[in-house]
Amino acid sequence: DGYFEQVVRQCRYSSKDLQGIEFIDSYVFNKAEYVRFNSTVGKYVGYTEHGVKNAEAWNKGPELAGELGELERVCKPNADLHYSA
Repeated sequence: DGYFEQVVRQCRYSSKDLQGIEFIDSYVFNKAEYVRFNSTVGKYVGYTEHGVKNAEAWNKGPELAGELGELERVCKPNADLHYSA
């Protein structure tokens, strides 16, 4: 037994147009997602009491600026790899 903490980072490609890319960063504790950053929304959203508190703090801190750049740093440069597979 014990606890399970997981961060799932993903780029979702909906079309070959680079405008159709979405970056999602999900934080999961014991199989329950508690907070998520979505590049389409542009901020963190909390899904539990703990997640709401984290989202409020992270949206005001340097964490948000880092997440906002991930679409450009990670997803767009790898779009060709996704579509060629």
